[in-house]
Amino acid sequence: MLSRDDWRGSLTRAAAAHDLGGRVLALAQFVELFARWNQRINLSAAKTPLEIAGHVVDSLAVVPHLREAASVVDVGTGGGFPALIAAIALPELAIRCVEPVNKKTAFLSTAVRELRLTRVEVMTRRVDEALDHGFDVAMSRATFDLAEWLTLGAPLVRPGGKVLGMEGLEQVELGPDDTRHAYDAGDRQRAIIVRRVPA
Repeated sequence: MLSRDDWRGSLTRAAAAHDLGGRVLALAQFVELFARWNQRINLSAAKTPLEIAGHVVDSLAVVPHLREAASVVDVGTGGGFPALIAAIALPELAIRCVEPVNKKTAFLSTAVRELRLTRVEVMTRRVDEALDHGFDVAMSRATFDLAEWLTLGAPLVRPGGKVLGMEGLEQVELGPDDTRHAYDAGDRQRAIIVRRVPA
């Protein structure tokens, strides 16, 4: 069993890489809270703090793409990746979490309260273009096929806004409004795909 310091070290290194050294404690608190809830309600297949910390580190890859945004919608938030990690990293960012599974939104609401994430709202429902629109950024992680998500996300953002998708091993074919931003995720290469919605 890896010690607390082992997984905390991975958080510390990732936070430093994103100039978020002051947020390490809050990120660690999230890992510990997630681990406790995950034992009871199976939020994720990630069972150990080190595995959970790996999802946190991966989620931090969205941060550079959110620094100029004021509002974000995260669709299919699940256990909080990447929405709550982005909220910890960028506490002034207004984030809406849209997740239809009650047990997951119960966790999200608890995490928002305990971590004092005052700019996060949690919605227990499916995404609805009539309700969820006009955001600077729409993002989703591992909820939809990536190519499908880039299309589905576009109506949720304002003209000139961005849709973010997290790409794994299989690369999606880029459209004219898309850019790929590669990053290292431990022993593998991943990327954020950014689709800019025309103004």
